[in-house]
Amino acid sequence: MYVAVKGGERAIENAHTWLAEERRGDPGIAELTIAQIRSQLRLAVNRVMAEGSLFDPDLAALAIKQARGDLIEAIFLIRAYRTTLPRFGASTPIDTARMTCDRRISATFKDLPGGQILGPTFDYTHRLIDFALAAEGGELSDAAVQPQGAEEDIPHVSGFLEREDLLQTEPDGETVPPDLTRAPLAFPAGRPLRLQSLARGDEGFILSMAYSTQRGYGRNHPFVGELRVGLVAVEMDIPELGFAIEIAEIEVTECETVNQFTGSKTEPAQFTRGYGLVFGHSERKAISMALVDRALRAEELGEASGDAPAQDEEFVLSHADNIQATGFLEHIKLPHYVDFQSELELIRKLRRDAMGARQEAAE
Repeated sequence: MYVAVKGGERAIENAHTWLAEERRGDPGIAELTIAQIRSQLRLAVNRVMAEGSLFDPDLAALAIKQARGDLIEAIFLIRAYRTTLPRFGASTPIDTARMTCDRRISATFKDLPGGQILGPTFDYTHRLIDFALAAEGGELSDAAVQPQGAEEDIPHVSGFLEREDLLQTEPDGETVPPDLTRAPLAFPAGRPLRLQSLARGDEGFILSMAYSTQRGYGRNHPFVGELRVGLVAVEMDIPELGFAIEIAEIEVTECETVNQFTGSKTEPAQFTRGYGLVFGHSERKAISMALVDRALRAEELGEASGDAPAQDEEFVLSHADNIQATGFLEHIKLPHYVDFQSELELIRKLRRDAMGARQEAAE
């Protein structure tokens, strides 16, 4: 076994050197800057921040550059860095009704207060490669790409349904929710913990779970009550001052779905809801999160949960984290010499025993 690992340190150093060269690419091409990644690959930056549980566009852009575009590796870097940061307090809940919206749409009401704001979206593009982007010198000016968000407070669509008692009301958050970044996930998990897990879960996995509910594995047929993207203020209570002050402004995507109604002999029929909120402009993730959130509420809403994967809390939350999944998956490419040799010897022994038995039977 010593011979197998001899010279490993030097090999690892060489691998690191080669990785740095591959990351840099052709020295004849200008190096990609952090500012370029942050400005022009915003959706990738947003995903890294959301699943890394840290809102810092510059740091996320740096992680993407270091990871050579591997977003899961970049998320890993962000989470590792996050553990080194001191925690000096907690912000108050953000008020998304006061969001400066760059985009705000509803699939349930055409005309609503505040209006529909299409904003920057791929929804109406033809999904054809735009070769003009490959031509040099055709960039828009900075003034042309500045976001033009709505400044006034925009009430949520769900509020209109709540006033008519047509939508299930949510209990006030009187207790401080557990923090998934400071304590391990435990089951059964309350809704606040589930939402945290979904918010930082892998986008592809959450999307697959959401899609499964739409195909019948969970009886989840939603309407997008509202989807909004924009900037919200982050405030923090300062004990010495006796009031809250704004400490930052962050971009978030929020989705509320209106789902099939429920009721009983004693309760009137009402629509139910799902909810998703993530860092940055990340519509696919927010919608998927809302669908899976609603699927995981089946038991508390008195529905038969059945065998749908998206309704299985342990299955969804235990497999949603791409860092845990990647670590467990990729560890198998590391040396397992002793394990394999023991199994190899076992196979050889079983074959010898079987062959001996056949010979004895033949005699």
